[in-house]
Amino acid sequence: MNLHDVGTVFWRDWTVLDRRMTKFVLSRMISPILYLVAFGWGLGRGMRMDGGSYLDFIVPGIMALNAMNISFSAVGSPLNMSRLYHKTLEEYLIAPIGAVSFVAGKILAGALRGLISSAVIFVLAYLFGANYTINLWYILTLALTCFLFAAMGFVVAMLIDSHEDMANFSTYVLLPMSFLCATFFSLESMPAMVKVIIEILPLTHATYALRLIGSGGGVPWLSMGVLAMYAAALVGVGVWSMSRVRE
Repeated sequence: MNLHDVGTVFWRDWTVLDRRMTKFVLSRMISPILYLVAFGWGLGRGMRMDGGSYLDFIVPGIMALNAMNISFSAVGSPLNMSRLYHKTLEEYLIAPIGAVSFVAGKILAGALRGLISSAVIFVLAYLFGANYTINLWYILTLALTCFLFAAMGFVVAMLIDSHEDMANFSTYVLLPMSFLCATFFSLESMPAMVKVIIEILPLTHATYALRLIGSGGGVPWLSMGVLAMYAAALVGVGVWSMSRVRE
C-alpha cells in the first residue's frame, strides 16, 4: 500500500465533499431530528430503559444507524454508478494506483462522511437533552463502525451488477438491521433463535459498544473484536474484487 496513492484517492473524494459540505451537513440533520422528535420527545417521553431515559438509550442506536447508512451509501452508490454507468472507474484502473491503495482511499473517504454526519448527531442529541459520555473509546468505536460499513459499501458496489440490485441490498440487508439490531429497543424480549441471529450482525455490536461506552461503562472487547473482524474481512474482499476487475 502506497500512502501517497491512498491520499490521492482520498483527496479526490474530500474535494467533492468540501464543495458540498453545507448541503451535506444540512441534509444529514433531517433523519436524526425526526428520530429524536418521534422517539425522544414523542413515543419515548417518560419511558425508562436500563435505568435511564429512553432518549439516552436510543442516541447510541441512532448514532450506529447513521454511521451504517451514511458510510455505506457514501461509497456504495457512487462507486456502483462509476463502475457500471459512468465508466469513470476505468480512470483508476489505468492509473498507477494499486488495488489496496484505491480500496483504502475510498473506504477512508466514506468513513469520514460517516464521522462528520455523526458529529451533527452529537450536537443535536445534546440540544435534545441527551446525557451520555463521549471519550476516546467512543470515537474509536464510531470510527471503526464507519470504516466497516464503508468497506461493506465498497464490496457490494464491486460485486453487484445493477443499481436496482444495490437498492435491493439496502432493502433486504440494511433496512432490517436498522430496526432489529438493538437500535430502538432491547433484544431481551426477542425469541432465542432470532436473538442469536441478530447478535451476529455488525450493527448490533456497534450499538452495544456505543451504548455501553456512552453510559460510562467499560470497553466491550468482544463487540470491538467482532467489528474489527468484519472490517478486516470486508477490506480483504474489497481488495480481491478490485484486483479481479484490473485483471
